[in-house]
Amino acid sequence: MTEREYDIVLFGATGFTGALVAEQLAQRAPEGMAIALAGRSLAKLGEVREQLPERAADWPLVLADAADRSTLNGMARSTRVLITTVGPYLKHGLPLVGACAKAGTHYVDLTGEVPFMRASIDACHEQAVATGARIVHACGFDSIPSDLGVLTLHEAAGALGPTTLLVRSMKGGFSGGTAASMRAIMEAAAGDAGVRAMLKDPYSLSPDRDAEPDRLGGEDWPDESDLTGARHDPELGWLGPFVMASTNSRVVRRSNALLGYAYSSAFRYQEAMGFGEGVTARAKATGYGAGVGALTAAMGLGPARAGAERVLPKPGEGPSAEARESGHFRMELHAHTGEGERLRATVAAQGDPGYAATSVMLSEAALAAALDEDALPDAAGVLTPAAGLGMVLVERLRAAGHGARRASARRGLHVRRRPVGGARRRRARGRGGR
Repeated sequence: MTEREYDIVLFGATGFTGALVAEQLAQRAPEGMAIALAGRSLAKLGEVREQLPERAADWPLVLADAADRSTLNGMARSTRVLITTVGPYLKHGLPLVGACAKAGTHYVDLTGEVPFMRASIDACHEQAVATGARIVHACGFDSIPSDLGVLTLHEAAGALGPTTLLVRSMKGGFSGGTAASMRAIMEAAAGDAGVRAMLKDPYSLSPDRDAEPDRLGGEDWPDESDLTGARHDPELGWLGPFVMASTNSRVVRRSNALLGYAYSSAFRYQEAMGFGEGVTARAKATGYGAGVGALTAAMGLGPARAGAERVLPKPGEGPSAEARESGHFRMELHAHTGEGERLRATVAAQGDPGYAATSVMLSEAALAAALDEDALPDAAGVLTPAAGLGMVLVERLRAAGHGARRASARRGLHVRRRPVGGARRRRARGRGGR
């Protein structure tokens, strides 16, 4: 790919999130990188470019349309790395993944759509392995904090047992793109029993579903199904459902499998909102669970979904710059090691999770694929952030101000940071896409 015209092409630059990613690239990419903006309108692309720092004034503009495969194929062949913010991916994404897999072009997106990722794996994994393409889905708030948070714990402590991500604090606007993705998934599930079964299966993104055990635990954690209501954990307090858990948890489990079950065969994973202890915490967890359940039910019914569409944000809509800057998220990962020790990692960042933080994550993922290829995991195919970009991306995000702090909770264990150069590599190549 050294002969490609561009280092990075950003497809969807005229969208709300795409413009934010373009701004991040203009701020973070080193001098001399060949970056292009792509979309359906040269005029609108030019308007986006005019709002960027001076160094982006000469960035080329590329015409491409998600409905025109010839333009997608040409765009994929022209660049070493392709970023796409064009969704819903379930409706518009697969042809571009196929074009990148065929051309051997590295690809990153911010999808949180499990059916799309499954379709991408089934259709494109083997060809991407053959051409050396890294197809890395879920490089935004879905699912980088979860996926790289677990990887960070593993790199520090080795084998992991039961692990829980708790959302302790989060402030941000609801993304129009996320709303569109939710609608696309619910519409697909309404007419397809296979999609409904996929959404319920904790291992629906596994490279080899038949090789995955249905892990059974004790009374408090009978399986790895997504939390749907309030539950009390003796160590973590009152928990409620986290709306992104259904995506993040499946991505994390796929990472474990792609990495040769490096987290361990006993690894179990769940995500939840953490409310603490006491009567008030219980009431909050119960109320939050009821609200999430009502929203999910509404999006699953045609008439109710139509009503929800009138109040949910539209694709391309987003909060003001002030609102984006005032947002934040803070998550804790609690893990048990094979030796009975308890670990905690904190993943946090300032900025609206779905916009400001996501634009940093996606841009750094693309820069890692373009600039750090020799240091990345030896992997190709349809991957996850942990399996495809690994600790290189962790260190990039730390440098960008996204925290991943680790601390011991018992027995005086101190978890030290390992340098990127000393991180153990694990092969994800050729482990099968089905």
